[in-house]
Amino acid sequence: MPSNNPIVLLREIDGERYLPIWIGAVEATAIAFAQQGVVPPRPLTHDLLKDVLDATGNALAEVQITEVTDGVFFATLVLGSGVEVSARPSDSIALALRTGSRIVCAEDLLDEVGIAVPDEREEEVEKFREFLDNISPEDFEEPHS
Repeated sequence: MPSNNPIVLLREIDGERYLPIWIGAVEATAIAFAQQGVVPPRPLTHDLLKDVLDATGNALAEVQITEVTDGVFFATLVLGSGVEVSARPSDSIALALRTGSRIVCAEDLLDEVGIAVPDEREEEVEKFREFLDNISPEDFEEPHS
């Protein structure tokens, strides 16, 4: 991205909307490692958290992307015991990829900030890529009066 901020795009399974979330470089690396199956010689923070969950028998049931306030996204880790823990979406996604847990998003949040990109139209996908090249996190903030 022009601003040098990594972005993760979550796509809904049965639809054409994407949820763009700007993340930090460290979290982007952690997500990329999980996607590529990279296993570091020593556990990184997300690997460690997965190991703690495994050791305690309290698996990650799902990650919920719950809201966006002033351009900042929020997530919740839902553990198998029912315990819910507030977390950053980037950390939550990195953990979900390591545990194979599903990532869900509130429908009203997708309605609010999701971006529709039909698969069938390559031209539309290209427009979306151009859109991403020219957007910043501030574009998702509500104007202050």
